[in-house]
Amino acid sequence: MHTAGSAFPEAVLRRETLADHTVITISGDLDISSAPALREPLETALRDAGPLVVIDLSGVTFCDAAGLTLLTGARRLTEPEGVTLVLAAPRPHMVRLLRVSGLSRVFAVRPTVDAARLRSAAA
Repeated sequence: MHTAGSAFPEAVLRRETLADHTVITISGDLDISSAPALREPLETALRDAGPLVVIDLSGVTFCDAAGLTLLTGARRLTEPEGVTLVLAAPRPHMVRLLRVSGLSRVFAVRPTVDAARLRSAAA
C-alpha cells in the first residue's frame, strides 16, 4: 500500500496479485497533489503484473488532469508489453471525465472489478 499527498482524502494505491491478473486499487483524490507520488508505485506494480491488470477506481473521490495523465501513463507502459489494462468500477464523475476527455475510447472500462476480470478473460 502506498499513500500520497496531503489532500483530504489521501490517495492510496494497493496492489493484489493473483495467478492470472493483478488488481490495483486507487482511492482518494487522484489529483495534482497525489498523482506524482503515486507514479513510481504504480509503475512498479505494472512492471510486476501479469497479462491482465485491472485498475479499480471505485474509491477515487476526485480526479483532475494529473490523475488522467497517471492513467494514460499506465497504458503507455502496459501496451507495448501486451498487457491488457482495464479500468473498473469508476464512479459517475469518473465515467463522465473519461467520456469528456475521450479516454473512454482509449481504455476498456467495466462497471465492476469482477466484470473486468471476466470480460477480459473471455476476450
